[in-house]
Amino acid sequence: MPAVKLSVIIVNYNVCYFLEQALLSVQKAVAKLGAPAEVFVVDNNSVDGSVAMVRARFPEVILIENKANPGFSKANNQAMRVAQGEYVLLLNPDTVVEEDTFRACCDFMDAHPDGGGLGVTMLDGQGKFLPESKRGLPTPLVAFYKIFGLASLFPKSRTFGRYHLGFLPNDQNHEIEVLSGAFMLMRKAALDQVGLLDEDYFMYGEDIDLSYRLLQGGWKNYYFAGTRIIHYKGESTKRTSVNYVFVFYRAMVIFARKHFAPERAGTFSLLINFAIWLRAGVAVGQRVLAQAAPVLLDAGLIYVGMYFLKSYWEQNHKYVRTDYPPEFMLVAVPVYILVWLASAYFSGAYDQPTKTSRIVRGIFVGTVLISAVSNFFDAYRFSKALIILGGAWSVAALVGRRMISHFLRYRDLRLSERRQKNVAIVGSVAESRRVRQLLETAAVQARLIGYVVPDAALEVTTSQLYHSTTSPDDLLGEVRQLEDIIRIYALDELIFCGKDLSASQIITLMVGLPQHPPVAYKILPEDSEYIIGSSSKDAPGDYYALDIALNLFRPQQVRNKRVLDVLTSLGLLLGAPFFIWFQLHKAGFLRNCLRVLSGSRTWVGLRHMVGPKSSRSAVLSPADAAQTGAPLTEATRRRLELLYAKDYEPGTDLSLLLRCFRQLGREN
Repeated sequence: MPAVKLSVIIVNYNVCYFLEQALLSVQKAVAKLGAPAEVFVVDNNSVDGSVAMVRARFPEVILIENKANPGFSKANNQAMRVAQGEYVLLLNPDTVVEEDTFRACCDFMDAHPDGGGLGVTMLDGQGKFLPESKRGLPTPLVAFYKIFGLASLFPKSRTFGRYHLGFLPNDQNHEIEVLSGAFMLMRKAALDQVGLLDEDYFMYGEDIDLSYRLLQGGWKNYYFAGTRIIHYKGESTKRTSVNYVFVFYRAMVIFARKHFAPERAGTFSLLINFAIWLRAGVAVGQRVLAQAAPVLLDAGLIYVGMYFLKSYWEQNHKYVRTDYPPEFMLVAVPVYILVWLASAYFSGAYDQPTKTSRIVRGIFVGTVLISAVSNFFDAYRFSKALIILGGAWSVAALVGRRMISHFLRYRDLRLSERRQKNVAIVGSVAESRRVRQLLETAAVQARLIGYVVPDAALEVTTSQLYHSTTSPDDLLGEVRQLEDIIRIYALDELIFCGKDLSASQIITLMVGLPQHPPVAYKILPEDSEYIIGSSSKDAPGDYYALDIALNLFRPQQVRNKRVLDVLTSLGLLLGAPFFIWFQLHKAGFLRNCLRVLSGSRTWVGLRHMVGPKSSRSAVLSPADAAQTGAPLTEATRRRLELLYAKDYEPGTDLSLLLRCFRQLGREN
């Protein structure tokens, strides 16, 4: 028996807030293991302060710092090669383990010496079971059922549901074929026999490959229902992105070529490649449709209204009672709508919260533009009255649609008010006060209803409440009354205090509380400044933190920046025969022009500092323009980018483009 019972390995990339919470839960689980354990964090060149946080808060952790991002497989292998544990656990940073998870898993593996690997019950940030907790091998037929949706239509079928083994009960232990890389506990002796993760996989697929090799080596893989973990998912994984589709299904191709007979692998590769393009097309279509749906709906309402206005004007007010030519509805009205909606967009009509003044201002400017420009086109000069009436109808249509939508959702007509979430805290007086301060400092739009005390905190006295900034009136009740409290106060969100409740208690509450009406859950880890949660398995995790308000990410500046990117890209492409000779990387110059024009990149942005998940990757950083003899440190680069983001103006981008003009062809 080795001296170390368990080696825990976490690969991290720019998720400092989740990593902190994961390590806190690991710390408690190791304490209850009852045997020696070691914890590794392999950081893949994060720039969000992850390394400094680990050093400061978890000095016992063995930290491996990579100066580049070698991928999930290589990073895990770095730690596995030096791990000393009888068992090795690969754990995602966006997870929370129960206090008895490690002890229960090791006891199960001790009792099953044929076990090579083990996975556990995984729940998303809302307490819902994640089907990838247990999986079957992606044989060509199983992959076909998944790719073309049959697995989703018949999840519990023994024929179609083999990818996620939906026909096996979630609350019972089973032998399975594939373990999830989010929580993959393996026997060190089995790894010594079959080898480590295949480094041909950059991300995704490596867990399937290793699981299959364990089976081929004569070992068994188990799904263990005796413990649970939260896997926020989606934080490191943009599951709805085109990039995810390509990377995930390409991993399946690698697996097929490696493990299936050549003739079957060829067929499988063709099938997967077809599926890649099909799924990528669907992903792009869904994203475009989701973003364009409000605009298309507004356009449709305006068009229908213009048709009825035209008919009414022809029959009742037109000097000569004749129909307008077909070009009016086919050409003129679509152009009017385009101008009205573009003007409304730049006026902020699609920003939240909705403000009627923005819509009126945008449509008014659009109406003036249409009236002025139409004077120069005799063939399309129809009726000034219809333009004015159309503008009035556009305002009514845009405001009316938003009011109906708002009323159906919130049962009121206060459009300009951003609806605040009703939030309650589950924790002690001291931690509830800390949550309140965090929410206020982060300017979170939330109405704090009160707090609920854990059963262990019932000894809190009235005098303690009066001597704190928390009023006795804020006390909503006890944890055992939580279901009634949610219903009575119409709560939208619960914040659990990790200092006062164990991970097991939090998970039990998440699973046990009713799903309707839906309530979002977040956790404040012990001594942390992050309140962490996730709304679904496909959504990126979110958090509240003490952040500086950055001008760069305000909606108006986001629009201005995008317009500037488009105009400069068009200008650079038109002048490319001349500009290209000044570029250090000529091929990259043209590629970057097209990337920025398509929206996948921006000319100037954050390359060293982590911004919102919606921010585009940047060609240039504000740090690139710094004139200095010595190379800048990472900390200096991040500080320059923070100043840029805080005080952003479009003119800043133009200045940086001119100063770094020869570098526009650089590749990240």
